[in-house]
Amino acid sequence: MTSLHKLGSSDLEVFPLALGGNVFGWTADQERSFAVLDAYTAAGGNFLDTADSYSAWVEGHRGGESETIIGKWIKERGNRSDVVVATKVSQHPDFQGLSAANIKAAADASLKRLGTDHIDLYYTHFDRPEVPVEEIIGALDELVRAGKVRYIAASNISAERLKESLDFSEREGLARYVALQPHYNLVSRDTYEGALRDLAERAGLAAVPYYALAAGFLTGKYRPGTTVDSPRAQGAAKHLETERGQKVLAALDEVARARGAETATVALAWLAAQPTVVAPIASARTVEQLPALLGVAELRLTDEETAKLTSASA
Repeated sequence: MTSLHKLGSSDLEVFPLALGGNVFGWTADQERSFAVLDAYTAAGGNFLDTADSYSAWVEGHRGGESETIIGKWIKERGNRSDVVVATKVSQHPDFQGLSAANIKAAADASLKRLGTDHIDLYYTHFDRPEVPVEEIIGALDELVRAGKVRYIAASNISAERLKESLDFSEREGLARYVALQPHYNLVSRDTYEGALRDLAERAGLAAVPYYALAAGFLTGKYRPGTTVDSPRAQGAAKHLETERGQKVLAALDEVARARGAETATVALAWLAAQPTVVAPIASARTVEQLPALLGVAELRLTDEETAKLTSASA
């Protein structure tokens, strides 16, 4: 049985791979989504990551499709207390931004779709620097006090704004961010490594990186001369054109062969070995895609293997 990891200073204990809900209601219909959720939890997984805006980018969608499917699945399985549900605010077409009024209204809408009375981890999806951190933290604190949210977190935020938010929470004795969701993987290290990660380390925040597999590039299925049938193919394939991308693939192949592991598992294991990282996020459209992701719970890279990948991706 894979051990669960403590999420920052919270008392949430999570599986070392968060299951991304961006595909639910988009490239995975309800039946397929339920199958993926069932297989993930059957393997010991308990950490579901979604957002109120998933999947508003699809023609004919309003946003909230992913939360709705997760809510129906939780209701059918009767397992609310067994899963840690994370969702986000600021990007839903009807609930744009981070004003206090919007945060509270969006949270109520998410709770309704999820069919629950509380969200375990509530992220500000994209920071809005025009809104004072006092207003954002104040509204989030009210949700925590009302019992609608257990813990708060931030995604897509600068080190400066994060520090301002943490300082305000400390000073006023209000709810404080426990986790951070940065864009971070073997071919995209620059946004997180540096000031943001240093602050996360000092503040004891858990990192839960998104795009952990670089839109599928780090699964190894994108190779020169191959075409992949995926809505994200264009975003993933662009890494093939960079020297960094090619070097990373070569190093991943080498480690994966030596360990008898999937390329995706090795890429996730590298992330899991980085300071502050508690659970990378990856999504699966089908049950068949899950084992390579779940493997991160068992694969521990040696220092030498980690260093090889770090240097290939420099």
